[in-house]
Amino acid sequence: MLCFSSKLNNPTYKPAADRLFAALDLFNIKYKLLNNTKDIWLRDFMPVKTRSGRFVSFRYEPSYLENDPDLKTDFRADVLPQLDLPDLIFSDIKLDGGNAVFSPARQTVIISDRVFSENPDRREAALTAELENLLEAKVIIIPSLKSDMTGHADGMVRFLDEKTVLGNRTDYKSGHETKIKKALWKEGIEVIDFPYFETDNISPDGVPSAEGCYLNYLETEKIIFLPVFKTNKEMNREAIPLLRQLTGKRIIPVCIDEIALHGGLLNCTSWED
Repeated sequence: MLCFSSKLNNPTYKPAADRLFAALDLFNIKYKLLNNTKDIWLRDFMPVKTRSGRFVSFRYEPSYLENDPDLKTDFRADVLPQLDLPDLIFSDIKLDGGNAVFSPARQTVIISDRVFSENPDRREAALTAELENLLEAKVIIIPSLKSDMTGHADGMVRFLDEKTVLGNRTDYKSGHETKIKKALWKEGIEVIDFPYFETDNISPDGVPSAEGCYLNYLETEKIIFLPVFKTNKEMNREAIPLLRQLTGKRIIPVCIDEIALHGGLLNCTSWED
């Protein structure tokens, strides 16, 4: 069962949300809307599912919302009563769900180094070991993108299989993508470049747009719902057949501009129980 925030019915997001829900309905994919969330980014404050099926709820107190307490969803008080999660544990580690990218078998999880700055009271080695125990997976740390206020890994990499990930194809002079590749190569993970572009668009709230980050797709067992954008139809046409070739799955493009403008995409807005 997929879950989304009922706030997607807000007129700000509704055009893109309607296109997404129509695509899910077309393929009979079940989903439900959760109430009482403070924003639409479910992935970040919802529990993380481990290989054994256990759920771990981390502290949702990201530094980028330090001055926006009204946007911090209290999962335990506001959302948990709507769910049936008998195998749930709570951790006092600060970790957004969007900063935990699992391999298909959940044997490995990629997390950006933002987790270290969010938990300054813990030594890095000890924190990594604790995360590996909680998540039942090998933790690989990659450098966060400093220009991304969230520092999330799900905007930088996605697993194809246990030893291969997709990474954003960029020409950053800072060499950030090269640093990510080196961190993953060191762990025996191959990186395949995938289409990516940036825009200068900013939301009315001052948040940089997430347009161009195709990797933030919604993946189900047989279908991938791929975000596409009105601003770059040429790259849309490149990304769709390439992802089909790489995954062997059916690719359904979903124009997601109205949501992307506010800094997130399909993985950010969704959660699976």
